[in-house]
Amino acid sequence: MKLNISRQTLMILLLSLILLIGLLLFSFLALIPQGKTYRLERLDNRANSIVLRQYQNYSDETFTRLKELQTTHRRIIVAYENEFDAERFEKNSEKFFDRLNLSKLANLPDESKFSVYEVNTSSNIDSPQSFYDFLDSVNKSDNIIGINFPINFIRKGDHIESSFTMKVYCSDQK
Repeated sequence: MKLNISRQTLMILLLSLILLIGLLLFSFLALIPQGKTYRLERLDNRANSIVLRQYQNYSDETFTRLKELQTTHRRIIVAYENEFDAERFEKNSEKFFDRLNLSKLANLPDESKFSVYEVNTSSNIDSPQSFYDFLDSVNKSDNIIGINFPINFIRKGDHIESSFTMKVYCSDQK
């Protein structure tokens, strides 16, 4: 029995067999070994995605909290950025005190980011209410001012003399 296969069919069959062998070699030598590393990298990528999502959520929550705090404490933030004007402070305080001494202190190591001023005052006031009015005006001022204790009140006749020190904190604008 003689097979009658044309040369063209034989070439196509041979070429198909070579391609099939090449495909099998490529699959077993390249794809399957890389498939194992692909699975490991895919698992690693999933774990990294979970960690990234957690950090992203934390970052979003922190950013939202920051914006809330910035809107809530806008006045304080602006007050730190304001430059302290000694003449303006003296002018605003002269209605409360007879004498006001203002002096700038050298920056202390723990307060290197702020300029610190010390204010010594004394005056004759009719009642402590005018001193409390001064404290209210200090709280409403454009700067961060800390009043240091002790605050001394001495009664002299029908007037009260007060004496205290304050520190004014403002950012170093250098």
